[in-house]
Amino acid sequence: MTARALVAMAFALVGCGRDARRDLVPADVLAPPRADARATLAPSATVELACGLPAQPWRFPAVERVVAVGDVHGDLAATEKILRAAGVVDDAGRWRGGTTWVVQGGDLLDRGDDEQAIVDWFERLEAEAAAAGGRFLWLLGNHELMNAAGDLRYVTPGGFRDFEDVPGLPLERFAEVPEGARARVAALAPGGPYARILAGQNLAVVVGDTAFVHGGVRPGKAAGLPGDLARARCWLAGQGDPPAALTDDDGVLWDRSFAGPEPNCAELSVALGELGVARMVIAHTPQPAGVSSACDGKVWRVDVGLARHYGGPSQALELTAAGPRIIAGP
Repeated sequence: MTARALVAMAFALVGCGRDARRDLVPADVLAPPRADARATLAPSATVELACGLPAQPWRFPAVERVVAVGDVHGDLAATEKILRAAGVVDDAGRWRGGTTWVVQGGDLLDRGDDEQAIVDWFERLEAEAAAAGGRFLWLLGNHELMNAAGDLRYVTPGGFRDFEDVPGLPLERFAEVPEGARARVAALAPGGPYARILAGQNLAVVVGDTAFVHGGVRPGKAAGLPGDLARARCWLAGQGDPPAALTDDDGVLWDRSFAGPEPNCAELSVALGELGVARMVIAHTPQPAGVSSACDGKVWRVDVGLARHYGGPSQALELTAAGPRIIAGP
């Protein structure tokens, strides 16, 4: 992606009805070095091979227990509290969930001071859960995209101090970025060490008969998900351009079609049919009363605003053969 294209993307993220632009990093320092400068990328498998990333599965068979957690926005204590309530971590933050699968819906970044600690912890939980026969999956949210694109409007003062201890950051490449933001930008810009961690995550996953996604999957979008995933991963790794799914208002990171009190249930049914699932679990849009559902349980909304920035309830969603159940933290 060229520098001009990257700054255009940052403007797009804050336009079209979103908040006015404030603190965007100078675009000419954000364009990542690329081995592949093509604007149009090939289908999924070719793209992943071209940028050197391993294949990323996003459809999984049914499992006995899945716990879905919404946006955590840089609040480590709130995240620990709900995962303990779900019985998947102990008091030391180590995995104790056995074969349980956890799907966290994205938006680790912004609005809180503990972002780096959460990313590091989630990486560890991925390994610990897999070793125990479970899985810990965390999705990309729009705030991960925004930070990679240089949109720093929602970073807290403590968040700007995050990432300063990351070894080997190419700080000289970001000399035009204000010093207080330089380490963060170097870590999260496409090709940076934490952007490459994000490149290991999915835009959406399907576990059994349930799709999990940050914003939502509208009708007509399901077929493009594998290619969107491949392009997003390559872009975060420093190669290629981001897919429209990352920036469009109706893309999987931004869509709110099924998050309101009266979603279009007919459209939801079409989207579920295209995905081949019975229900969709979404995050992104805070639910002031806690975890909620609509359309006879075909959509569940798990962004409860649990981070201290919002002050929402400590809740998650459990899916088992007995049906959905809301987990409440202390």
